[in-house]
Amino acid sequence: MRLRLTPREHGFYPLFASAADHLVTGAALLAELLDADPADRREVAARLKAAEHACDEVTHSVLRMLNTSFITPFDREDIYRLASSLDDVMDAMEAAAEVFVLYDIDTVPDGIAKQVDVLRRTAAVTAAAMPRLRTMENLEEYWIEVNRLENEADQVYRHLLAELFTEGAYEVLTVLKLKEVIDDLEEAADMFEKVAHQVESIALKEA
Repeated sequence: MRLRLTPREHGFYPLFASAADHLVTGAALLAELLDADPADRREVAARLKAAEHACDEVTHSVLRMLNTSFITPFDREDIYRLASSLDDVMDAMEAAAEVFVLYDIDTVPDGIAKQVDVLRRTAAVTAAAMPRLRTMENLEEYWIEVNRLENEADQVYRHLLAELFTEGAYEVLTVLKLKEVIDDLEEAADMFEKVAHQVESIALKEA
């Protein structure tokens, strides 16, 4: 890592870690939502919405700090992109939960639980990596693992689509409802990978 000759604003690091912790909470609540009785789904979704609001607040804190800091730990544009992408992950997970409850989905293919399981594992890897931004050390294994998990998510997504569009497997309205949920979950996986790519880019610049 390069020797720093000027002071840096280090308050960004705990905020990135906090955002990632909210993603762990969001993914866990998605899993809880799938297992919940229909009568309990709105309460679980409300807790996920609260986690999404908390993640929004972290993002706003990053942006406020960015606007008031003279010296930043790395490029301002990279800070903005990383904060926004972490928030985008949570937005996609919350959107999937909202649709799941709004459409009152009662038929849940096993593949959706697999999607959520991949998100839970990716959230855990991301949360473990964020504190290491301070030193930029031992991050390569993080973005490699996220890339592997995103490939796994893609495979689950493709199999789900094949299942949905198998003639006679589901009613047309059910297909439309489920498709929206699995698309949002796939978007969350894609956004996790985007976060990892941004971390990789930052690490390479700082090397």
